[in-house]
Amino acid sequence: MIHSLAAAMSNQLQNTSSLSTAGTWNLLDVRNSSPVLTAELRPIPVSPWDIALCVTGTLISCENAIVIAILFYTPTLRAPMFILIGSLAFADLLAGLGLILNFVFIYMLDTEFVTLISVGLLIAAFSASVLNILAITVDRYLSLYNALTYHSERMVTFTYVMVVLIWLVCIILGLLPVLGWNCLRDEASCSICRPVTKNNAVVLAVTFLLVFALMMQLYLQICKIAFRHAQQIAVQHQFMAISTTKGVSTLSVILCTFAACWMPFAMYSIVADSSYPMIYTYATVLPATCNSVINPIIYAYRNPDIQKSLWLACCGCVPSNFSLRPRTSSDV
Repeated sequence: MIHSLAAAMSNQLQNTSSLSTAGTWNLLDVRNSSPVLTAELRPIPVSPWDIALCVTGTLISCENAIVIAILFYTPTLRAPMFILIGSLAFADLLAGLGLILNFVFIYMLDTEFVTLISVGLLIAAFSASVLNILAITVDRYLSLYNALTYHSERMVTFTYVMVVLIWLVCIILGLLPVLGWNCLRDEASCSICRPVTKNNAVVLAVTFLLVFALMMQLYLQICKIAFRHAQQIAVQHQFMAISTTKGVSTLSVILCTFAACWMPFAMYSIVADSSYPMIYTYATVLPATCNSVINPIIYAYRNPDIQKSLWLACCGCVPSNFSLRPRTSSDV
C-alpha cells in the first residue's frame, strides 16, 4: 500500500533528476573523438513522507512491544479485557513493523513480489487493529450488560474465539493481493494505494464505515446502561455520577480520535483513484497510522493494572499515591 505510493513518488523524482543529467557529455574518452552521452548514477531521493511513516512505525513498534511484554510477563493480566488489549497491541506492533519494512523495501528491494508482501502485511495488520478495537467495544458492552456472568469461563472462551476469527479474517484480507487481487497488470483499475484495486479499496472503506457505525451504537448503549446503573445505586450516587460522567467523556474522546484518524482515509479511498495526486494519499494515510500510536495510550497505559505492572517492571515498586480502584459496572 504505502510501498507503492513511495515507489511512485520516487520514480517521479528520479525522472525529474534524470532530465538534468541526460545532457552530460563525457569529454574524457580519449579513444573516441566523438562525445559520449552518459547518465550519472544518483541515489534514489528519499521522500519526507516515507521518513515520517517510518518514524511513526518505529514509535508504534516500541509502544506496543512494551504493552505485549507487560501482558506476557504478568500472570494476573489474563482477563478477557487484557486478551483483547494484547491482540490489539500485537496488531499495532505488526503495523509498525510493516511501516519500517515498507521503508526498507522501497529503497533497497523494490520488486513486485516484495510490494505484494508489504501491502498484504499492512492490510492485515491495520484491519486487525480496527477489528480489535471493535472487539474491545463489544467486550465493554458485555461487561455492563452481563456484569454477573462476565468473568465466567464461557466469556473467556468467547473472547478467544472472537480473537481467532478476527485474525483469520485479517490474514485472508492480507493474502488477497498476493493471490491475484491486485492491479499490477491493469494500472487503470488501481486505487490510491497501488497495487490494491479500486473495488477492493472501496469494500475495505465501506467496511470501516460499518464498523464505526456499530461502535457508535454500542457506545451509545454503554452510556445508557452506565447511567441506569448510576441511578440505581443511591448510596454511592455522587461517586457514581462523577465516574459515569468521566466515562462518557472518555468514550467521546475514543470515538472522536478513531474517526479523526481513519475517516479521512476511508472517505478518500472511496472517491479517489490512482490518478489523484499522491500527496493527498500520504496526507490521509499518515493520520490513519497515527491511530496505532494512540491505541496503547487509550486502551493499555490508562488501565490501572497495566500501570501497576509497568511501575513494578521499571522501578520495582508502586508509588504511595497510586490507587488501584476495582473496576465497577459503571466504569466505561
